[in-house]
Amino acid sequence: MSGHPREHAGETGGPVAFAAELEAERRGWYALAGLVRSLTPAECLEPGYYRDPDWSVRDLVAHVGTWLAEAETQFERMLGGTYQPHAVDVDALNASLLEGMRGQPWEVAWVQANAARSRMLEDWHDLPEPTDEAAWWIRKSAAEHVDEHLARLEAWAGQLIARRPR
Repeated sequence: MSGHPREHAGETGGPVAFAAELEAERRGWYALAGLVRSLTPAECLEPGYYRDPDWSVRDLVAHVGTWLAEAETQFERMLGGTYQPHAVDVDALNASLLEGMRGQPWEVAWVQANAARSRMLEDWHDLPEPTDEAAWWIRKSAAEHVDEHLARLEAWAGQLIARRPR
């Protein structure tokens, strides 16, 4: 026994306490990844996912990825005992996170989102018990957040694919 939190997570909470949320996160991520992988790198840079401001799939992936990274940071604070519950200005955080990724190449946005998800899941698994704060970050960054974007991503991916030469 190494005493690593992951080995004992089911004893006090961790993955067992969040099993449904973890499964929803997995399904949502794989749906998002499947849609993204159906596109070419050039299509991922095409504006039109959102308008005013214009977002591409890269911008969406950067948005989701930065929220995953932020949740991982908050989970790390929870694990370290330094987390302080606080009000989050979602609009201001959205703007700040998106600005931090503005202009990054597609490959950077995709790798960052995948890495952020991996780190977030690692810390999420290590959480010893469900708390209101953890549940809030899970909702804002994981399955519910991805689900907010899937219908539009599916429609936009369909439009991009339909434009391809036959």
